[in-house]
Amino acid sequence: MVRITRPVRRWVLIPLSVVLALVLVAGGVGFWSVQRAFPQVDGEVAVPGLENEATVYRDAHGIPQIYADSAEDLFKAQGYVHAQDRFWQMHFNRMTTAGRLAEMFGEEQVETDVYLRTMGWRRVAEQEYGLLEPDTRAYLDAYADGVNAYLAERDGGELGLEFSVLAALAPDHEVEEWTPTDSLAWLKAMAWDLRGNMEDEIERASLLASGLDRERVEELYPDYPEDDHAPIVDGDAGTGGTDDGGTGGEGEDRGDGEETSGADESLAPAAPLLQDVGAGLGSVPSLLGPSGPDLGSNSWVVSGDHTASGLPVLANDPHLGPQMPSVWYQTGLHCTDPGEACPFDATGFSFAGLPGIVIGHNADIAWGFTNLGPDVADLYLERIEDGAAIVDGEPEPLETREETVRVAGGEPVEFTVRSTRHGPVLSDAGAALDLRGFGEAPPVGADGEPVEQADGEPEGGGYAVSLSWTALTPGTTADAIFSMSSASDFEEFRDAARSFEVPAQNLIYADTSGTIGYQAPGTIPVRGEGDGRWPAPGWDSSYDWEGFIDFDDLPSVRDPESGVIVTANQAATGSDYPHFLTEDWDYGYRAARIHELLQEEIDAGTELTPEDMVRIQMDTANLGARAVVPHLLEADVDGAAAQGQALLADWDMDQDADSAGAAFYNSVWNHLLDLAFDELPEEHPMDGSSRGWLVVSRLLEDPDSPWWEGEEVSGRDAVLAAAMERAADELTGRFGDDPSEWRWGAMHTLTPTHPSLGTSGIGPIEWAFNGSPVETSGGSSTVNATGWDRTEGYAVTWVPSMRMAVDMADLDAARWIDLTGPSGHAFHPDRGSQTESWATGETVPMHFTEEAVEGAAENTLVLTP
Repeated sequence: MVRITRPVRRWVLIPLSVVLALVLVAGGVGFWSVQRAFPQVDGEVAVPGLENEATVYRDAHGIPQIYADSAEDLFKAQGYVHAQDRFWQMHFNRMTTAGRLAEMFGEEQVETDVYLRTMGWRRVAEQEYGLLEPDTRAYLDAYADGVNAYLAERDGGELGLEFSVLAALAPDHEVEEWTPTDSLAWLKAMAWDLRGNMEDEIERASLLASGLDRERVEELYPDYPEDDHAPIVDGDAGTGGTDDGGTGGEGEDRGDGEETSGADESLAPAAPLLQDVGAGLGSVPSLLGPSGPDLGSNSWVVSGDHTASGLPVLANDPHLGPQMPSVWYQTGLHCTDPGEACPFDATGFSFAGLPGIVIGHNADIAWGFTNLGPDVADLYLERIEDGAAIVDGEPEPLETREETVRVAGGEPVEFTVRSTRHGPVLSDAGAALDLRGFGEAPPVGADGEPVEQADGEPEGGGYAVSLSWTALTPGTTADAIFSMSSASDFEEFRDAARSFEVPAQNLIYADTSGTIGYQAPGTIPVRGEGDGRWPAPGWDSSYDWEGFIDFDDLPSVRDPESGVIVTANQAATGSDYPHFLTEDWDYGYRAARIHELLQEEIDAGTELTPEDMVRIQMDTANLGARAVVPHLLEADVDGAAAQGQALLADWDMDQDADSAGAAFYNSVWNHLLDLAFDELPEEHPMDGSSRGWLVVSRLLEDPDSPWWEGEEVSGRDAVLAAAMERAADELTGRFGDDPSEWRWGAMHTLTPTHPSLGTSGIGPIEWAFNGSPVETSGGSSTVNATGWDRTEGYAVTWVPSMRMAVDMADLDAARWIDLTGPSGHAFHPDRGSQTESWATGETVPMHFTEEAVEGAAENTLVLTP
């Protein structure tokens, strides 16, 4: 869920909410105020710049399918339609990526803007445009023209009810024309949200500096359980698109997870600085959803040997934050006569603000994404003297630039961004704002002397912190979006993926000739010393990046003998892979369960269909509970806790919404982690997802582990009993004395939340802009990955943001569902029209052929020159 990091000023919103409520109940006035922003979906509308007519068909769910004679007209029409349905989302996202939120929401957003300007997302996007292929630039230009054609027709509240709210918050705010850079900057946001292990890097260093010894910190980050949870590329798979089990070319030595990047001696004094940077980065909005252990995805493909149709079936469900409207936008993009001049004929999921289709299928191939999650971002501890970074004993002058954040209702904030050879100095951002107690100077001054605290001790031990991140180098990912969706076979698809630089992803593939495949694209660094798990010493050049893994050495497989490829954020490769990707994988429980379910069906002789894939996507088995429940059943408890224990004895370990056992177990799990890991600082609690599952499963077999010795309760058996007793008290207080009335779905609710106004704390505002709460099944690290942040309660904070299942033998038989619906307008009937179906595992037809599209059309809009 994306949210404004600090509340919008309530002294503005309180009177505004009263006015809004009055307007909405004022009959005809309210009808006009809301519906004037709704899009025209029938008839004709002139769109300047079109060469020929473009037609937009919408089905019963409001999903548009767009037809045009040329690629430029197709993307002009897409820009126009995106703006019709989602312009507030587009505008908010571009203001975020540009570091301009304070222009809309005032001084509370200055911190966010300073960190975003320090990283320079938009500056990088501006540089990317000139690197792209001419066709890509033409498509981006055409898309911007389409958005601007819509903006020329409307302003203020005609663009969305949010703009009426914005008029009260920032009366002087003007909506600017859309540019190709606005679209490209979205790719930086996507890369940021899927960047890998930066939080783990900060957390490990902070835990070590907090007093935990190295061995105990490492116990919290165990090696990937390769023998139990198969990597993506394993056994009969290889690299470079081979089908012979090869492992690719020579590469650098893998990291062994045992080195600290040479920074051990620096971590303790630098800990306050690292914690400051971690807190500051927490202010950066995650436009795909909050970062955390449940930010993942599922995808898999099975060959025609295992399907009813005899051709492959592919499934995908990315796990992101539950926004209103959804991150995704369902659409079809069709050239009326597909060919070399106009090569697009695809249906799938797009991002509002970005032309093209990101996940979906065309007439020949289908593809899906999950996050590969390699370590592509490193923090460097820097030593600064006289405006220079010390590297190998010699000074290197810092690069600097000046930035200004404009503030609605306030004075501009000016600050200096400094960069070393590694990247921008993030620790300057907090200092520039005097937000973390560093005063008005950076923790390491321009004169080389560390800033002193009131007691005379230097803050941060004389260090600064910089960021190396692959997304801060201009790249060509936008080229890949268009070339992948127009590919016709696996080799063309792989060639297109070469341009997909950030974020590094797992791509799954299927085509109408029967081929299935997997490719991991992305820019992934080759390190000198160190393994990226700990902040590195910037003063030693041996820890610098030395290049990037060659695309042909990245994991890939074509037509494995098993006929099955599963990617669910587990390790991409086995330990014999010659390059280092990361040690911070998801620990593979989702992937293992998907393999288990598919193998059960294959062994039973089931001929799989898209409907079977959707059923697997809704699986709610908690594999982590398999290790914990037997120990809980042996705990010595009485009263309500004993009644809960009886529930576990009969529990099938599925987390259905109506399950009393799931309700009790998840409460026990929450309390168990608090009791067992009470030594951990509040800002770094134990992960409740796959990492926690693996750590606890091992600790349960070691009753003498010091982790069982707590401040309140000591001993493994005593901790388990205490967790059950606390859970029983919690559920009794919430649901009453009858355990049969304890329900997981009543605890585990989802509310799709508006990214900018949905957490205002003002009832009428949240009512107007948020979705309706729904009960959900599933949970953290289940296949139906409705994750929850246990420090915030049991409410859903990560979700399968969409689901898709495609049969290559009958593309009109494909199924899909979005979390919300195509419209982003408050009170529009298509705004949350798919949420209830999403929650219960239903899907809707994914129309593709022109006959199916026209047959399902309920509205037709013709865009004319």
